[in-house]
Amino acid sequence: MMRFAALTGLSMSAVRTVLVCLCSMLLGGCAQLGYYAQATHGQLSLLSSAKPIDELLLEPDLDDKLRRRLTKVRQIRQFAVSELGLPDNPSYKNYADLGRSFALWNVVATPELSLHPLQWCFPVAGCVSYRGYYSKDDAQQFADRLRADGYDVQVIGVPTYSTLGWFNDPVLSTFIRYPDAELARLIFHELAHQVVYVKDDTQFNESFATAVEEAGVERWFALHGDVHTMRLYAEFKARRTEFLDLLLRYRAMLVANYASGTRDDEKRRRKAEIFSDLQREYQILKTSWHGFAGYDRWFSEPLSNAHLASIATYHELVPGFAALLRGKGNFTDFYRAVIALTLTEKADRHKQLAALAITMPLAEDGNPDEPRQGFAFIAQP
Repeated sequence: MMRFAALTGLSMSAVRTVLVCLCSMLLGGCAQLGYYAQATHGQLSLLSSAKPIDELLLEPDLDDKLRRRLTKVRQIRQFAVSELGLPDNPSYKNYADLGRSFALWNVVATPELSLHPLQWCFPVAGCVSYRGYYSKDDAQQFADRLRADGYDVQVIGVPTYSTLGWFNDPVLSTFIRYPDAELARLIFHELAHQVVYVKDDTQFNESFATAVEEAGVERWFALHGDVHTMRLYAEFKARRTEFLDLLLRYRAMLVANYASGTRDDEKRRRKAEIFSDLQREYQILKTSWHGFAGYDRWFSEPLSNAHLASIATYHELVPGFAALLRGKGNFTDFYRAVIALTLTEKADRHKQLAALAITMPLAEDGNPDEPRQGFAFIAQP
């Protein structure tokens, strides 16, 4: 194994992940064989294109805009360690130009009259409610097969993801040109997955990472913010909050519709009506954003249950994590408390977080680093 690591330039942990994937191929059927093959090839191709940021910054002919962004990444990465207590390892210290819009594409699917997403289970990540592909065409082909079987499906482009420390995750061209706050937010979120990750509890994992990202950005601004970037981020957060509130409201309508005792054909009629109203209300909301169209791609495919299935995953437990962080007062004790929660049963830790959100007081300024939804996903090995 050590000789293979030396020949490929991969860390020992990365080699272990590759071997897990290969073993999974042998245990699975032909469909699983193809899926794991593309996942392994995609991850290794991504890693092979990565170069150390410190070395890139020494190149005299490096594009000036890219130089500024990589310099900012290095500053954010140092801040993540010194101020947020996030892992000090090689992740996000390399840069890879992928030559495409997204790192991968996730496929989410639900039954026609349900918001409960299908689950896929993997050796390292556990069971998750999406399936990732490094090729958009492969993702679309899988989505088409699911649609043919009667499922509601969404294909989502993902700019970055975490391999949970198994690989040294690089900074990618898919998000390097994001505004400073969003760049920091993504790095903090993905590094947080390396601190805490519980198999088969995506809601816990994503809510925790979202809480870290939001608290981290607030602290980043306190030390490095200027009036312009703070204004841009405030506008971003306001739009995101309004958009998520819109989605959660319509999600609740769909839940009520599917739980009703009406016939299936009436549920289908009401479902179409709800999605039509959502489209219309989104267009009204956009007018207040003065032309901002950043969420238009969310509507690029016909709306379905799959679009709304995972919204609560990133949202519902965040207030509890935010309250826990306020109560502990520092990230070290916060991480210890979260790790302690992972040792309890899934239902119990969710109940504890819900109780914390209710009982812990807000910060005195009324703005308690309240984390909101984050759209980041963990890739399967």
